[in-house]
Amino acid sequence: MIKLVNSTFINETETKQALCNFIMASETLSMGNQCSQFEAQFANWQGSKYALLVNSGSSANLLLVQAMLNSGKWTRGDKIGVSAVTWSTNVMPVIQLGLRPVLIDVDIHSLNITEKTVAKAHDECELKGLFITNCLGLSPDLPAITDYCAQNSIEMIEDNCESMGSSLAGTKTGNFGCGASFSLFVGHHLSAIEGGIICTDDEEFFHHLIIARAHGWTRNLPETQKATLLEKHNVEPFYEPYFFVESGFNLRPTEITGFLGKNQLPYLDMIVSERQRNYRLAKTLFSKQGALLQIRDESMETISSFALPFLCRDSQTKDEFLAKCNKLEIDTRPMIAGSIARQPFMSHCTWEHAGLTGADFIHENYFYIGNHEGFGADEYQALEALLA
Repeated sequence: MIKLVNSTFINETETKQALCNFIMASETLSMGNQCSQFEAQFANWQGSKYALLVNSGSSANLLLVQAMLNSGKWTRGDKIGVSAVTWSTNVMPVIQLGLRPVLIDVDIHSLNITEKTVAKAHDECELKGLFITNCLGLSPDLPAITDYCAQNSIEMIEDNCESMGSSLAGTKTGNFGCGASFSLFVGHHLSAIEGGIICTDDEEFFHHLIIARAHGWTRNLPETQKATLLEKHNVEPFYEPYFFVESGFNLRPTEITGFLGKNQLPYLDMIVSERQRNYRLAKTLFSKQGALLQIRDESMETISSFALPFLCRDSQTKDEFLAKCNKLEIDTRPMIAGSIARQPFMSHCTWEHAGLTGADFIHENYFYIGNHEGFGADEYQALEALLA
């Protein structure tokens, strides 16, 4: 048996008890010190200058896109490249905020977009931005894509929700673009039940994120920045608590999210190590299966695998593996959302592409099973039986 999610938390019983004690002892549970402390700790772990906690990974994506607009890095009507194999809330904020998505095809061996597919989309559609998805802990062409974007004035952000802890070229994924989103949802690498976090090294961009996270107001900015904006707009200090300067939402987390993030963060290196170990074992077994295509990950240094992907050569092979998974009580899922172009909501939107052959192949032939730090003898036995 292999479950998609092993447990809500590491040391679940102790963590739940600690959470109960924290709630009972706290006078305030809205966003406060627990959140800011976790932000600082996560930024340090990620190797970024700034981190901003929000209420979900999808909210992190929405906030990233809004901040790109508020900062002037993107403008409404711009064409923004989005990985064609991704989650719905990578594409939806681009559409909702008046940008034009361009779906970029993926390599069937790495599951990710490549410099070549980005260049093809840019040549045909003239991209102004890129919202890259680092898929399932992999993103082997990320440095080359980053260089291409810099050379062609394409402002890039990352969805790193499936790749927390992965690295290549001496850098963790999530540190290549202007900003990156991470998910803290149950089943992702670090669980706070719900939650998301954004990392960036750009102080000005960080201030735009702070403003857009809470209503578009200035209240949570550093004092010097608040004073500058009050003077710029000729606003009396009395009005500062309800002083709105940019488009925003209410995406604030609670102290519960911050507490749980702090509680689970010390386990994160172990979580990454265990997920990578499971991935390496699975890849060895995959390589002995002629019915499976080989995964391309040659430039990755650390592979913090979100799930274990089955790259089936055809749909018949996929159906056979799925039947075996059902017998062995192994949870399965489609390869993320498959080709996002095939999801019904896209039929109501205007979008472009420069070919989706790879995404279509993945949609029809691939699936994944769970990967988590709770893998033991039973899980390894089930995996070996599946790939025998």
